[in-house]
Amino acid sequence: MSTPERLTCRQCGTQIAPALLSCPACGWLVHGDELKRLAQEAEAAAAASRWVDALGAWRRVHELVPAGSRQFHAVAARIEVLGRKVDAGEDEAAERKRPAWLGRGGAIAAAGLLLWKLKAVLGFVLTKGKVLLLGLGKGGTMISMLLSAGLYWTIWGWKFAFGLVLAIYVHEMGHVAALRHYGIRASAPMFIPGLGAVIRLKQYPANPREDARVGLAGPLWGLGSVIGFYAVYLATGWTSLAAIARFSAWINLFNLLPVWQLDGGRAFRALGRAERWMVALTMGVMWFLTGEGLLVLLALAAGVRAAVGQAAETSDRVSFLQFVGLVVALSLLTLIEVPGLPGTP
Repeated sequence: MSTPERLTCRQCGTQIAPALLSCPACGWLVHGDELKRLAQEAEAAAAASRWVDALGAWRRVHELVPAGSRQFHAVAARIEVLGRKVDAGEDEAAERKRPAWLGRGGAIAAAGLLLWKLKAVLGFVLTKGKVLLLGLGKGGTMISMLLSAGLYWTIWGWKFAFGLVLAIYVHEMGHVAALRHYGIRASAPMFIPGLGAVIRLKQYPANPREDARVGLAGPLWGLGSVIGFYAVYLATGWTSLAAIARFSAWINLFNLLPVWQLDGGRAFRALGRAERWMVALTMGVMWFLTGEGLLVLLALAAGVRAAVGQAAETSDRVSFLQFVGLVVALSLLTLIEVPGLPGTP
């Protein structure tokens, strides 16, 4: 087994171990040429207001500078600023696209606003549809999906099996889309039969706000798939689709459990103490209204995290509203009636 060759510092001639990013003697940066290229790429992208491209380039720079160094902290600050520009840019772009006449009163304006919203929704679906196709073009993803579907097929039959795998895939691609939104490189989903699916991150969110929004993107997309399955069930009467919708709602609700690396746990890191208590209260109210036992576990975990966990100094309002909305919507969707299934309403 060969050992990696040591590098020689261009400035002082010191031998540098392969794992080091800088010379221990003089501080020369091993990847200096690549860092200059990436910095120029990032500045050009920022000058053209291509915030996602700029963010992605600075993230790659962040990987190549020594942790704890002055450059490391400076790049981290740039990433923080650009991450907020990425989010703000989407809101500004949406506002610019909205025709001014929609704000002028009456029923005509209301009807126009509805049509404009439908157009926006259609554009969103078409755009996200492209993202959904990305993973299906990966051989590893497809093979692991088929293996998982085969396992579920032996338990529940092929209709439920393929629907469940599709629902899990949509959930995971929600995470992938959010990661791409922040310029974070990640793999396509890989399915683990019987356990769901995982995504390998090649970079990581820079702060709790990004982590929360990436975490909640999975259940948000999952909510969309639940509504889609249920809508097709209402149109066709295929019982298996109702079962998939209900079970998917339960899985996505479970992922909001605010512990460990589950989506809810990641989202909780961006919430202040008051917002955490509000989420716990929402879970309790929804348990009272729906009788879904899983909500008891979620509410207890949220209450513990609110009481003793380290809360964020500044709460992320978007993550809070998304969290509460997901709890309410997914709780109600666990009430979907599945004909022939004991215990349904």
